[in-house]
Amino acid sequence: MRRWLTLALLAAGPVLVVAVFFVLPVGGMVARGFVSDGVLDPGGVLQVLARPRVARVAWFTVWSAAAATAISVLLGLPAAFVLHRLALPGRKMIRAALLVPFVLPTVVVGVAFRLLLGEAGPLGFLGLDGTPVAIVIGLVFFNLAVVIRAVGAAWESLDARPAEAAAALGASPVQVWWTVTLPALRPAIVSAASIVFLFCATAFGIVLTLGGVRYATVETEIYLLTTTLFDLQAAAALSVLQLVVVVALLGLAARLRAVPDATAARTSSRPRRIRSGDVPALAVTVLVLGLVAAPIVTLVLGSFRTEAGWSLGNYRALTGVGSNDALLVPVTEALLTSVRTAVDATWMALLMGLAVAVLVTRRSQSRSERRVRSLLDGFFMLPLGVSAVTLGFGFLITLDRPPVDLRDSALLVPIAQALVALPLVVRTLVPVLAGIDDRQRQAAASLGASPWRALLTVELPVVWKPLLAASGFAFAASLGEFGATSFLARDDNPTVPIVIFRLIGHPGELNFGMALAASVVLAGTTAVVMLAVERLRVPNVGAF
Repeated sequence: MRRWLTLALLAAGPVLVVAVFFVLPVGGMVARGFVSDGVLDPGGVLQVLARPRVARVAWFTVWSAAAATAISVLLGLPAAFVLHRLALPGRKMIRAALLVPFVLPTVVVGVAFRLLLGEAGPLGFLGLDGTPVAIVIGLVFFNLAVVIRAVGAAWESLDARPAEAAAALGASPVQVWWTVTLPALRPAIVSAASIVFLFCATAFGIVLTLGGVRYATVETEIYLLTTTLFDLQAAAALSVLQLVVVVALLGLAARLRAVPDATAARTSSRPRRIRSGDVPALAVTVLVLGLVAAPIVTLVLGSFRTEAGWSLGNYRALTGVGSNDALLVPVTEALLTSVRTAVDATWMALLMGLAVAVLVTRRSQSRSERRVRSLLDGFFMLPLGVSAVTLGFGFLITLDRPPVDLRDSALLVPIAQALVALPLVVRTLVPVLAGIDDRQRQAAASLGASPWRALLTVELPVVWKPLLAASGFAFAASLGEFGATSFLARDDNPTVPIVIFRLIGHPGELNFGMALAASVVLAGTTAVVMLAVERLRVPNVGAF
């Protein structure tokens, strides 16, 4: 009874927060789709889903996400091999650099590719600007790091002896790959592909920036229906569809992560020297580096180009509101708002994420207790399975009346961003806390240490670096969050991603130049944070 009471007390706070700020908004979204004029109308959802445009949007979402996932896996596998199995000079720095695109604000990525593929851009002659190909390339840029990191970590821990034995018995390198290496890596590959498909299917900023209204996914269609057409029932119906599909994918990914790998023993393999047969993988890795570097370099160079030539004019203009009063506040003020909001979202996500991680990693003494902890773990991962646009829209239509009226609260945006960052924090801390031997806690308790003293002496020395890493991930995710914030941020108090999107939506060379400069500032801030996280060398960071 004491254990169950402790479990209930520890879970009460996080469960209440997620129930009020996640379950309630998403439930309100579902209710809006099935209720019309106060009457239950499930047929309305079917009517929305039967619309020809909805079918086109759903098909574009599926095939673009599938294409981006396939390309990410095909490019990510050779890069994972090179960066995790070969003794390549500077490979740790390269791995850190490749992690940066995953946490870049999606609006920044969209602006960078528009500049790269536009008529005046370096690759403008390809005619890809405003095409589905541009969207797919942007999604690949954003998600390559997931494949490289997840598969690379699994590859790094494979026992090299089975492959060496197969080669000694006369198997060719291709046969070794198909019969030994690929079966051992299959769980990691399929899990990474599932997560990449999930991220691509719920991408918002990239698709909105590169595709506009012509090429819409379910995510951007919800935004269009809400902010432009004011068709809330149709938006809610699409949110219900997306919620069902995404949660199913999330559950599939969780099952695939749990698939045991019985084909290979896990060891700590040292990287080997580069051989002549590694040239194709090295060439693909160079291509990946070019894909990552090209839009970023183009963005940086474009930010220094003005009507008068090369100068810092676009950066100096960040203290103003753009031409024709495109903004209500200067970009510099929006940057301070972004930082303050990210700081608030970070400490919220960190406090809740640490409580959740402790809750789900404590040793269970019965099957029922283990089942409850597993259910709680899945419950707190729900924000990962719901798009930020759906969450923001849910906030907008449910948290607008007593006793939870937060329409004018300064905490509304940080709370939404904290929920988006919560899965990152939990998935960073859980592997570390789960790896602590419970006997160390028992030994501390037997020597008279209180639970708090045991926490400080046994767990804190192990978990402080992952805590810093989780803080960095939460801060970076909050700094660039666009989906939920686009619904919730007030016009006179926007964040930088909102300001960038408004600038590129207003004509004028000055406005576009300011958008580029603001994108560089935001991307640079995010990159510095993520490089600092990578320096902590925390295992399993970023593994979903």
